[in-house]
Amino acid sequence: MIEDKVVIITGANTGIGKETAKELAWRKAKVFMACRNMKKCEAAREEIVLETKNKYVYCRKCDLASMDSIKKFVEQFKKEEKRLDILINNAGVMRPPYSKTRDGFELQLGVNHMGHFLLTNLLLDLLQQSAPSRIINISSIAHKRGKINKEDLNSDIKYDKAEAYAQSKLANILFTLELAKRLEGTGVTVNAVHPGIVDTEINRHMSFYNSWVAKIFIKPFIWPFIKNPRQGSYSVVYLACKPELEKETGKYFSNCEEDFVSDLAKDQSLRTWLWAVSERWTRLKETKDVMS
Repeated sequence: MIEDKVVIITGANTGIGKETAKELAWRKAKVFMACRNMKKCEAAREEIVLETKNKYVYCRKCDLASMDSIKKFVEQFKKEEKRLDILINNAGVMRPPYSKTRDGFELQLGVNHMGHFLLTNLLLDLLQQSAPSRIINISSIAHKRGKINKEDLNSDIKYDKAEAYAQSKLANILFTLELAKRLEGTGVTVNAVHPGIVDTEINRHMSFYNSWVAKIFIKPFIWPFIKNPRQGSYSVVYLACKPELEKETGKYFSNCEEDFVSDLAKDQSLRTWLWAVSERWTRLKETKDVMS
């Protein structure tokens, strides 16, 4: 049962995040929409409240491209709430032109991985206090072609937007599996999910979606295989709500079924390395000390 559960969803003002927020609101959860754009978030929140008649849906500022914004979000949330049952790390960017976050991370690595790494770790105490609780990381099948470039993790030397995206999605899986291991016995589960190929705003930087040739000659043939945002939310809602998954952890799902991860994702030394780098780059230990 999800009724009265406290849920945080990042990037909940559009696409899969919005549909997930709406579905959980229908099921009477208390939903916090953690978003960068407050105007869009408020518009989405109003729509969800009017449609579901659930007044316990809230907008909160959280820019995953800013560690300062993440810390402020966590501080405010902990003042308001004494529990957190479900954290859904949904926000993401896909194949943008080269740019960096406010803290100097390549944008895809920074938002898709580092931001969620910091956010999750700063909320772990609440999740553990609220156990059994769940963490759901939105990854992608793209992780299977991803590699972690240890020599140029931040794409400072060379930037390939597709490779950087795949790397960030592999980082999601490595983080999921390592965190699941670290949380064994706490009652907090951590799983990753590939929502499918979904037509959402995350595709706005892809030349395919902006090409009139593709729209006329190619898109009609592949359209039957592309999910809409509501369909894309099914696997996320499944992981959030299914009672049978209460103790399932450290797994990767696709189409509401467990799926296989890449061989690189199984590399324990790589998981350990990425965790150490993420911890250092986000200054996690110092931040925890300051916020405690």
